[in-house]
Amino acid sequence: MTTTVDRELDNPVLHSLMGPHRGVALRDGRAARFHPEVAPFMAVPDGADEEDWRGLARLTRGVPGLIFRPAADLPTDWKILHRIEGVQMVGLKTRAWTAEDISLLGPTDIPEMRELAAVAEPGPFGARTAETGTYFGIRKQGRLVAMAGERFQTDHWVEVSAVCTHPDWRGRGYATKLVAALADHVRGRGKEPFGHVVGANTSALRLYEELGCQVRRSVQATEAVPLDSAPPM
Repeated sequence: MTTTVDRELDNPVLHSLMGPHRGVALRDGRAARFHPEVAPFMAVPDGADEEDWRGLARLTRGVPGLIFRPAADLPTDWKILHRIEGVQMVGLKTRAWTAEDISLLGPTDIPEMRELAAVAEPGPFGARTAETGTYFGIRKQGRLVAMAGERFQTDHWVEVSAVCTHPDWRGRGYATKLVAALADHVRGRGKEPFGHVVGANTSALRLYEELGCQVRRSVQATEAVPLDSAPPM
């Protein structure tokens, strides 16, 4: 039997945009996407009909988006730009951690966060991505060298995202510490953490596995745009 929790994890972007993240969402009927400066993700309901896809097309405004659906599930009047294979992971077990190096990041830290993301490449990180939730960071020698934060949020789940460490500071356990701190922060609000990992990112997979995570399902994120607004080849 499919539960509410299952439905949320099966379509976390939609549940996020229609729920806790409706303040940073663009919506058209049952279709929704994040404001492009927040995140590139978009969604339609399971069993979407033609009007849902038309609504999503209107929301793109010519800006491609990422949707957690196989490319084969998209209508024929959408142009496929890129496919990303990955997994959804749950069951995070918190490790002991100390707060001495961890700081709460805020609006004044965004330039540093974006600079770190550009070097460490944790995934899409725009000018307003930090609005999706709490972000923790670690500073060394006066610079931000590691961070992790919250992205998709549903009624029961919070995605741990943007986990990254500057290449010069890797191998010190900073990512593990930040993920553990975020997991405790999420559970302190009565929700459960989960994550998405690109299949080719073996270091991230290893991190989540070391923290006790298990693969719930495979996912495919497809970057696409309606044909009538697709950029020229």
